[in-house]
Amino acid sequence: MAFTTRLLLALLLSAFLLSATNAVRDYQGQQAGQQGERGTRLTEAQQCRLTRLTASQPTNRIESEGGVTELWDENEEQFQCAGVAPMRSVIRRNSLSLPNFHPMPRLVYIERGQGLIGITYPGCAETFQSQSQPFQAGREPREERGRGRRSDQHQKVHRIRQGDVVALPAGAAHWCYNDGEEELVAVSVNDLNHRSNQLDQNLRAFYLAGGVPESGRQQTQEGQRLQSRQRFQNIFRAFDAELMAEAFNIPAEIVRRMQEEQSERGLIVNVREGMRMIRPDEEGEFEEEQGRPRRGQQWWEEATGNGLEENICTMKIRTNLEHRTQADIFSRQAGKINHVNRQKLPILKYMDMSASRGTLYPNALLTPHWSVNSHCVVYVQRGEAQVQVVDHSGQQVMNDRVNQGEMFVVPQYFVSTVRAGQNGLEFVVWRTGSEPMNSQLAGYTSVIRAMPIEVLTNAYQISPNEAQRLKTNRGGESFLLSPQRRSF
Repeated sequence: MAFTTRLLLALLLSAFLLSATNAVRDYQGQQAGQQGERGTRLTEAQQCRLTRLTASQPTNRIESEGGVTELWDENEEQFQCAGVAPMRSVIRRNSLSLPNFHPMPRLVYIERGQGLIGITYPGCAETFQSQSQPFQAGREPREERGRGRRSDQHQKVHRIRQGDVVALPAGAAHWCYNDGEEELVAVSVNDLNHRSNQLDQNLRAFYLAGGVPESGRQQTQEGQRLQSRQRFQNIFRAFDAELMAEAFNIPAEIVRRMQEEQSERGLIVNVREGMRMIRPDEEGEFEEEQGRPRRGQQWWEEATGNGLEENICTMKIRTNLEHRTQADIFSRQAGKINHVNRQKLPILKYMDMSASRGTLYPNALLTPHWSVNSHCVVYVQRGEAQVQVVDHSGQQVMNDRVNQGEMFVVPQYFVSTVRAGQNGLEFVVWRTGSEPMNSQLAGYTSVIRAMPIEVLTNAYQISPNEAQRLKTNRGGESFLLSPQRRSF
């Protein structure tokens, strides 16, 4: 009897172990399949087997009545490597970039001008309310005119200025209005490879109004394919008008007006009458940017807050990179660099992106360095420079002079250096990581300086004195290196 019981227990234990093993194998197979699918998507975007990097100009240009949208080709090898799609928008005075959303995060740099931007987060309250603003400026139906002003409520509207970095999360509808005295120029990088984008590696934008005119589509380089016309069209067009009328509880005629193609207007439209809307205290916001509390606000309130400021509905979306007094790296002889990462702008944690703006004085250098945890997308704002990039095999993949308006990619771990031209260099860098890290070859914080002299003498077959000079000849200079008069 005891033998039979032990045998039965052994059989049950064997069956349990076999079942558990099969379950583990099934789970591992499922995980491998998921990783394979994800890996296929990532590999397609991150095939960085590059033999040549070049500075690039936009390849597609979309003309609208209120401005211009320029697109770099996301199928270019260097942009596929980084998994990004750059673009540049020019919004003319008193013009509106129409509401749209996209499946990937977009980080925007305001190169010139100023304006207003609204970002609508799903599920967040309309915290701005007024009894004195027009219900819809310049677009009131005839029967509503003459009845006075209607109340309005909406989510926060933000002032943007030259030098601002603006974070646009995936899926959040947004619009931009130029109320300034000059054109508003915004340069953006879309992270196609972000986890929020589960579609494909093509740039997509879902417009709530407007569309791309057929005649407004031009190519700036021969042989480059046109962007799909379906990418930028009003999403209301394809819905049944009666169904939409029921959804909004409005007359079908209003829906039909929403569905009108009006593609000749494009993606950026002229505003017939000036737009007025509820806005926050812009002067107070500017004082906060400068590191000063608003009027009437005590310094300890500025320092501690109340714990509610950084929920998603009230999270800051912008910061400025042109404040001279807030430079993260500064050299009197070489230039300065301002960074924005997840510490300065917490929303970047969710977008997994960051940016920098740098100024190099004439003939100054960026130390040879590599990025540890992100790709870098570099835009030349002003000036010119000589750029060299070297890959893992010791091959030079870039040795070009770059000029204003051009963009290029430095892939993760590729070693690069930049020397500014006679007129200096101003540049912006987008990174595909929210907490970027660099490792330097020359300067006070370099890997070479951190190595023992004996390692350097044997690695390069040089004398101890030569190794000492290799380590220390840059003195206290770090990331920015001034032009040197050689005296050896």
